[in-house]
Amino acid sequence: MRETIEKIQQRKMTGEKIAMLTAYDYPSAKLVDEAGVPIILVGDSLGMVVLGYDSTIPVTMEEMLHHIKAVVRGSKRAMVVGDLPFMSYQASIADAMRNSARFLQEGGCQAVKLEGGERVAETVRALVTTGIPVMGHIGLTPQSVNQLSGFRLQGKTPKAAVQLLNDARALAEAGAFAIVLESIPAPLAKVITERVPIPTIGIGAGPYCDGQVQVFHDVMGLCTELAPKHAKQYAHLADVMRDAAAQYIREVQTAAFPTARESYGMDRKVAEQLGQLV
Repeated sequence: MRETIEKIQQRKMTGEKIAMLTAYDYPSAKLVDEAGVPIILVGDSLGMVVLGYDSTIPVTMEEMLHHIKAVVRGSKRAMVVGDLPFMSYQASIADAMRNSARFLQEGGCQAVKLEGGERVAETVRALVTTGIPVMGHIGLTPQSVNQLSGFRLQGKTPKAAVQLLNDARALAEAGAFAIVLESIPAPLAKVITERVPIPTIGIGAGPYCDGQVQVFHDVMGLCTELAPKHAKQYAHLADVMRDAAAQYIREVQTAAFPTARESYGMDRKVAEQLGQLV
């Protein structure tokens, strides 16, 4: 049975930290699910991490659905949350309802995530009322990267900090079951976590959140570019995979691979007949 909203929210009350990871395909979902992660986020970050876009803005509904389906197939226990892409929910509540329903019906995920605070509270309330679980996302909201003038720390001034607290409260009151806090000062994340009744999931928001989320490729050391400050590499798989590919190339070039072990044989009599035929 998959993780439920009730279990996730109970973790806040008991003080048990929540670990969330992204996954974008069947094998990565299978690995993190088997490791015991309670929430898998199919983030629109797949645009940058997997598809090579320079931001999340070009990611489409069809691309998100393609990857959500793969992650759902690869997982059994974790709650799968799908990230609503840019302009799939901003224009109208009707758009948000239609596209969120597609994530659950076609994609098979159990919840959706969207960016914004007070400005999307009405949309969140409508989705939750319809029966669609919603995870919020405030602070650095990548879909607004152009308006924010880049990937920058948010909530640095008293006014901005108060606005983020108001955003978090608005999302909780609208019925969101959890909120991602991205790239905000740790003391502000602590205040928000203490003052909202739902779990906060931090990414670049310090240790006081109820949980943390990281990108699979950052955690595994698969990205060759400079990792963000908030990321920690628990493995260095890019080096391992590059070395393995190089060894494969060498062995093919020197005829060291394949050997008899990696080849299929044939009945001796059939082989003899084949020799006569040719």
